[in-house]
Amino acid sequence: MLTDRQLDILYLIIKIYTETDAPVGSKTLMNEGIQASSATIRNDMGVLEELGFIEKTHSSSGRIPSVKGYRFYVDHLLKPTDVASQDRLEIRRAFAREFHAINDIVETAASILSDLTSYTAFSLGPEVKERKLTGFRLIPLNHQQVMTIIVTDKGNVESQVFSIPQDMSSEDLEKVVKIINDKLVGQPLITVYNKLRTEIPLVLQRYFHTPSSVMHFFDSVMAQAFEDRIFVSGKMNILDYDSLTDMSEFKSIYSLMDDEEAITSLIIPSHGDISIRIGEELENDLLENMSLMTASYEVNGHGKGTIALLGPTNMSYARMFGLLDVFRYEVADQLSDYYRSLESPH
Repeated sequence: MLTDRQLDILYLIIKIYTETDAPVGSKTLMNEGIQASSATIRNDMGVLEELGFIEKTHSSSGRIPSVKGYRFYVDHLLKPTDVASQDRLEIRRAFAREFHAINDIVETAASILSDLTSYTAFSLGPEVKERKLTGFRLIPLNHQQVMTIIVTDKGNVESQVFSIPQDMSSEDLEKVVKIINDKLVGQPLITVYNKLRTEIPLVLQRYFHTPSSVMHFFDSVMAQAFEDRIFVSGKMNILDYDSLTDMSEFKSIYSLMDDEEAITSLIIPSHGDISIRIGEELENDLLENMSLMTASYEVNGHGKGTIALLGPTNMSYARMFGLLDVFRYEVADQLSDYYRSLESPH
C-alpha cells in the first residue's frame, strides 16, 4: 500500500518525465511541491523502485517510470487535462469542409489526430454491418478484366478491377449480375454475408457448370462491400520515438501499419469508451516499447467507429486522454451530419 506522498511522487515523476523526457530527482520533486526533505523523498523513491514502479537510468541519479508504473498511473492516478482552445479550433477548422463520402471523414479524422499529437493515428468508420447494399454494377474492360462498382446506402462506393476466370463467359458474368441484383441488392450487409454462405452457393450450382470457380469470383467481388477501411496517418512519426533505436525495427513496424487486418484487430477497444494498453499488453513484440490509446464513438443508428493513437510509453497520457475524449464526439457529430444530409431530400 503506497502512502499519499509516495502516490504524489509517482504521479509527479510520470508527469515531469512525459513532459521533459528527463530523469527526475529528489530536488526537482521538492521544487514541484513535495513537502519533505531530499532524504525522505529519496527513501520514498527507493520504495517505488523496489515495487517496480520506477527505475534508475545509467546516466543520471534521477528516476524514470517503468511500464508497471505507467500502468498503475493510468489505472489509479490519471487526471485527463482539458483540451486547449487552440486544439479545439484546429479540429473544427480541419473538419470545416465539404465531404463526399464517409471514408473522407474517417480519413480526415486520422490526419487531424496525427497532426495534433505527432503520434501515429488510426481511424475506423462505423460498423459495416449497419449498411445496406443498394447498387451493383459490373463493367467489362476487356476480355480478361471487369470493373465492379458496389454502393451502400451510407455513402460508401467501392470500385475494383478483377480478372475474369478463364472458364467464365460474358453470359456467365451477366448471370452473376442478375443473381446479385435479384438476391442481394437492397439487403443489409449482414444478410448479404449470410446469404453468401448459405443460399448463394446453391443458386450457383443451378446456374453454372463450374460453380466453385464462379463462387471464388463471387466472393472476391462481394468482399469489397465488407471492407472495414482503416486509415493510418503519421506513420513516419514512429521515427521520433526515443524507444525506437533500430532501423530494422522501424521497417517492421512501418510494414505492420499496412496490414489492415492486424491493425483492425489491434485497435478494437477491449473495454470501455477509451482504453489504454501498454507494452506487452499489445501482444506484439514490435510494440513492446509503445502504448496504444483507443477510443470508440457511436453514430446514432449507424453503429460504432474507432480512433486510436500509437505512441511511446512515455506519451502524455493526461493530454491524449482528454484530446481523444473530445475528438471522438467531434468525429461522431461530423458523421451524423453527413448521414442526415444523405437522408434529407435534395
